[in-house]
Amino acid sequence: MGPNQAARGVRARARQAMRAEVAAAVQDLVLERGYEETTVDDICTAAEISRSTFFRYFPSKEDALFGTSADAGEHLRDALTARPPGEAPWIAMRRALDPLIEQYEAHDERTRRLTRLIVNTPSLAARHREKNARWHELLRPEIARRLGADPADDSDPRANALIAAALGCVEAALTAWTSTAQSQALAKILDRAMGAPSDLG
Repeated sequence: MGPNQAARGVRARARQAMRAEVAAAVQDLVLERGYEETTVDDICTAAEISRSTFFRYFPSKEDALFGTSADAGEHLRDALTARPPGEAPWIAMRRALDPLIEQYEAHDERTRRLTRLIVNTPSLAARHREKNARWHELLRPEIARRLGADPADDSDPRANALIAAALGCVEAALTAWTSTAQSQALAKILDRAMGAPSDLG
């Protein structure tokens, strides 16, 4: 690794750390004050950055709230690709979701509150659907391959249907997970939503 490449790596890690720090500040503020009541100026004050710095890392308040979860689509695609080649597409999709579900459960109550906020705030719910549409496109080639389909064949609905069904199950599981004060394991809720067999895990 040359010095230029090493410097780029350091800058990339610093940028990622700053994005995570600003995202955490946004999340703390919206949980404390509410989404509409939190302004970009409030975020900049809490994160001790200027408005220009904020907009260098995030194009909007919505993007900052979602933070690094925007990159989860690439991780999901990589997890799906890493599943055994002969594994049924639906099972591969469920198992590829494990790291994402673990991320949600790692922060449990805080993440539940944020998810509830996203589900119940129209602009955030719309942004969440945009993110899912991007994930759909990322996953389509691998799901098509597993189905023995041509990813370029728009007349074959199978890959799109499977991905839409799986992401719909994730949405349903998140809604159920945030709808009660009782602590439920998100993984088990998702298994139920996807009709997972008992020997899946």
